[in-house]
Amino acid sequence: MEHGAAGSRFVLVAGAEQDEHVDAVRRAVAARGVRVVHFDALAFPARHRLALGDRAETMTLDGETIARPAAVYLRSLYLSPMSYLVDVDEEMRENWRRTMIVFREKAELLASLLRRWELLGVPLYNSYSASDATRKPYQIAQLEAAGLPVPATLWTNDPDSVRRFASGRRVVFKPVAGGAATRELKLDEIDEERFARLANAPVTFQELLPGTNIRVFVIDGHVAAAFRIEADELDYRQNEQAIVAFEPDEELAAICRRATEVLGLRFTGMDLKEDADGRPRILELNPSPMFLGFDQRAGTDVLGALADALASHARP
Repeated sequence: MEHGAAGSRFVLVAGAEQDEHVDAVRRAVAARGVRVVHFDALAFPARHRLALGDRAETMTLDGETIARPAAVYLRSLYLSPMSYLVDVDEEMRENWRRTMIVFREKAELLASLLRRWELLGVPLYNSYSASDATRKPYQIAQLEAAGLPVPATLWTNDPDSVRRFASGRRVVFKPVAGGAATRELKLDEIDEERFARLANAPVTFQELLPGTNIRVFVIDGHVAAAFRIEADELDYRQNEQAIVAFEPDEELAAICRRATEVLGLRFTGMDLKEDADGRPRILELNPSPMFLGFDQRAGTDVLGALADALASHARP
């Protein structure tokens, strides 16, 4: 469970043991002489023993008090059967209701753990409330209200609203919560039967931005790295032809810092895309972004910047 130097001040890393980002952060923080406590939230409740009492400070993990870690890096708590790395197919087939109850109880306890740390002033990368604020229909509205550049977007299950939104412009569609590729909407190719499927679930519709994809990492209000991503597909993920690090100008850096501040995030990977006039629009701020691939392909050190930030809280 522990790595690094001994001492009362420790950084807690929450995430699956087999997640390469969790392993990298654990090792990088420990290499800076800071003790690391690892909470494998994927293996909970089978592996770890967690106890919360009626006082906010009464919290133990495997017998150790964890009320006031110096900082917490939250990769994931795996609160849904659909979470990355979760595999409960067999359990769902055997007794889906019992499996869902287990996830409900786990979510209730672990969300409360994060809320308690927030109450106690523990630096969280990122807090539960900040992560909750990144739900896409909410985060875009917050960013727009703050005067930040976002694309015209519609979330709906209403076919008539889609037709009005898409009239006279190119539009893409994608799931509300993500997890599938972005595709262009072609109204002349969609029949009433396909529109009727909106009754099953709402969908995100967004103006198509034809310019360059940009990814920016922000840590504690500072731009740690920025990348231009060349791709021949609308959705660049796993279709990258080139990832090139660049130094953002002050206008772009200010947009990214402000967006992170608006959502209350200490650490984020921001996706932006340029419009037809070359102006960047914010697509999304991710509260638990992957970054190792960017470091490996572009020679940057987002990992080091994140580890420095976490370790800094453990020093006098």
